[in-house]
Amino acid sequence: MEKVRIIGLDPGLRHTGWGIVETKGNSLTPIASGVIDAPTDLELAMRLSYLYQELTKVIQSYSPDEAAVEETFVNKNPTSTLKLGMARGVVLLAPAALGLSVFEYSANKVKKSVVGVGHADKDQVLMMVKMLLPTLSSTGIRADAADALAVAICHTHHRKINFFK
Repeated sequence: MEKVRIIGLDPGLRHTGWGIVETKGNSLTPIASGVIDAPTDLELAMRLSYLYQELTKVIQSYSPDEAAVEETFVNKNPTSTLKLGMARGVVLLAPAALGLSVFEYSANKVKKSVVGVGHADKDQVLMMVKMLLPTLSSTGIRADAADALAVAICHTHHRKINFFK
């Protein structure tokens, strides 16, 4: 059985979560996770550049085989939605620029795959991520990192289907 290392990404302009899991057959092993906090005192272009540089460092450090990104939802505020879309573009670009296949999943699909219901809250996602990855440190994991790990877990469930599309 092949081992596949997957990076899950939860895009955000202020906080971008990332989480890496390794899958072999039905077993999942957490490798690392974290959050990239873009400095809010920088102009938008510099924040996007910071996000790209930091995400590139993470990818180069952990050498994932594939990337999975959570799709964004539309906010009531069009300006916020546009800025989030820009951050998401950077999050899609960074792994693609390093030669990774990038897959996208809706928030509902991620939650359904990990929790069992599409409208789970962040606490439920965090609890299920900890259950599915029992060797994950139970202290100090931020919600954005747990969401990113959930995206990676979702991809492990759906990746074979994606390759036959």
